Order: sequence, then structure tokens, then C-alpha cells
Amino acid sequence: MADEAAQAPAQAPPAESGRARAHARPKFLPIIVLLVLAGAGVWVWRTFFSVPPVPDNIVTLSGRIEGDDSAIAPKVAGRIVDITVREGDTVKTGDVIATLDDSQILAQEDQARAALLVAQAQAQAARDQIAVLQQQLQQNQLQTSQAATDAEGRVRQAQADLAAAEASLAQQKAAYENAVFNSNAYTALARQGAVSEQQRVQAVTATDQQAAAVAAAERQVEAARGALVTAQANLANPPIRSAATAQVEKQIMQQQAMIASATAQVAQARAQLAEAEANRQDLIIRAPFAGTVITRAAEPGEVVPAGTAIVTLLNLDQVYLRGFIPEGQIGKVKIGQAAHIYLDSNPGHPIDAYVLRIDPAATFTPENTYFREDRVKQVVGVKLGLRGGFGYAKPGIPADGEILVAGDWPPGWKGWHSQ
Repeated sequence: MADEAAQAPAQAPPAESGRARAHARPKFLPIIVLLVLAGAGVWVWRTFFSVPPVPDNIVTLSGRIEGDDSAIAPKVAGRIVDITVREGDTVKTGDVIATLDDSQILAQEDQARAALLVAQAQAQAARDQIAVLQQQLQQNQLQTSQAATDAEGRVRQAQADLAAAEASLAQQKAAYENAVFNSNAYTALARQGAVSEQQRVQAVTATDQQAAAVAAAERQVEAARGALVTAQANLANPPIRSAATAQVEKQIMQQQAMIASATAQVAQARAQLAEAEANRQDLIIRAPFAGTVITRAAEPGEVVPAGTAIVTLLNLDQVYLRGFIPEGQIGKVKIGQAAHIYLDSNPGHPIDAYVLRIDPAATFTPENTYFREDRVKQVVGVKLGLRGGFGYAKPGIPADGEILVAGDWPPGWKGWHSQ
């Protein structure tokens, strides 16, 4: 019994231990439940909400869709007659966008055409006058040549006639001297009775006749000398005609100068006409490329100065994502690398893209751009050109991008934006 009494106290502690465990079970149960719930929460967060780490061969960026728009403006000032497009309209290259009033240009064209006709008429008149003068010149040259030949021939003829007249005069003088000798001889013989009186009278009469013949021969010599002087005077006619020819040649040169002046006026009038026609074409504003009208800044009836934008045109097939990459990662990015773009409207659908441009210099972090990591001090601007998504990837839409800087896209990769 003493043993039982000794064992009784020894069995009491197990009863008290069971009661302690019974009291401890409700105390640790809430902790276990919380741990289970925390583990389930972590699993759900990792499964449905957590973003997996971005692989080392991918560089991410955020930004918005942009495009290089063009302000379509007239080259000359004028009043708008018509605008054929409004915001949202699509145009093709060469389509008429607007038309300016062309009444003033048309007047300039008419003036240029009139000046051209006048200059052409002056040039033609000068050409016609040159043709007449050239014909006259040829006649003068021919007459000058003929006159020189005729004058020389007449001089030679007059010289020959003078020589013949002088020879005849000498012959008549010799005959006269012979007649005078016979007359004196017959007169002396008649006094002596050697010849009859009739013979003496015949000798005296012959002397008188021969004297008359000498006088006639002298007049012929004088006439021949006068003819020679006249013929020699005709030798001066060719130089006179040459002077007339030179005058005609001078007139031809003057007409040629008039043709040159008129030709220059024709060229100037044609240039003015071409300029007026070109200015009239400048009044028709055409689309320089295919695109979509973003803004319409003027209305018909307005007078716009040269260079004032009428509409703004953008090619929606040439938009890009403009974003920024931290300066420490820009060394991985190269022109032409493959990329993806994710729009907020469809984050699970990547749009194929490529690195279009990298800014040559870094800049400070833009205020409207955010990164998943802490903001950095300097970033470099990058443009990702879209290869698809045209039409709904419009300028101004925020978007995210990722650039494959090495290797291939990870298997099953759907983009950091949608993970």
C-alpha cells in the first residue's frame, strides 16, 4: 500500500498534462489558420497578381504612341475658296485638300501671255526686216560690182577714143600743112604763069577744107577727153555704192540687235508666264503623302498668309512608340532589334515592332513617364516602329514596350505587361 501511495502522486502529473494540452489546442489553432490563409494568399498573389521578373535579354519601357504629323500650308497667301477634308478623313497622295482664289494669278497669266505675244511679234518683225535688208544688201553688192566693172570699161573706152581722136587730129594737121604748102606753091607758080589760075584756086580751097578738118578733129579730141573725164568720174560710184552697202549692213546689225532684245523679252515673258502658272498650281493645296487629317485649322473664306497651316496630316501607318530607357540599359539597345508593344486597350496582344531610333543624347526623366523600378536621373529616348496594329494604335494612346536585346523570346513569354 505504501507502494501504491507512492505511485499515486506519480500518476497525477499525466492527468494534469492532458488538461494542459486540452487548454493549449484552442490557443494555437488561430495561429495555424492564419498561417494557412497567409500561405494561400501568397499562392494566389503569385499565381494571379505577381509579375514575374523580366529576363535579362529584354529591356522594357513605357510611353505613348506618336507619329510625325505634317502641317499642310499654302506656299502663297490667298483667300480660301474650298476645303475638301475634315478631321478623320483619309487622303491619298496628290488629293486636293484646299483651293485658294486664283483671280489675281489668272490676271497675271493673261498679262504674261500678252507680253509674250508682243515680244514674239517684235522678234518676227525684226526677222522680216532683216530678210528685206539682206535682199537689198545683195542687190547693192551686185550693183557695186557691176558699177566697178562698167566704170573701168568706160574709162578704157574713153582712153581709146581719145587716142584715136588725137591720132586723127595729128593726121588732119599733117594734111593741113601739106595743103598749105601746095596752096603757097600753086599761088607762086600761078603768078609766074606756070600753072593756071584754076589750079591755084583749087589748092587754096583744099587748104581751107583741110583747116576745117583740123578744127573738127580738135573738137573730137576735146569730146574724147570729156568722155574720159566722165568715165573716170564714174570710178567713184563703186565706193559710193559700197557706202550704201555698209549702211544696209549697219541696218541689218540693228535689226539683229532688235531680234536679240525681242528674244530676251520672249524668254522673260515665258518665264513670267511659267511663274504665273506655277503660282496658280500653288493655289491648289494637295496631300504630299497618304494619311489621315488630324486637325483642320481654317475654313473657306479666310485669307491665310503663306505658310499658315490649313490642315494637319498624319500617316497612321507610320506611328511609333516613344518611350525612355534608363541610361544604364541603353547600351544593350540597337537599331533594328525586335520589340513588342502593348496597348492598354488589349494588354494581352503584343504588336510586333522594332527599334526605329535611339536619341543621340540622354535627358532627364520625363515627368509623365513611369518605370516599375525607381525613377532614375537620366534616360535615353527610343522610338519603336510598329509593324502592325495600324488603325487602332493612334497617337496619344499610352503603351508599354519591350525590346529583345539578345537571343530569342523566352518560351511561353506573353510580355511583362500582361503577366
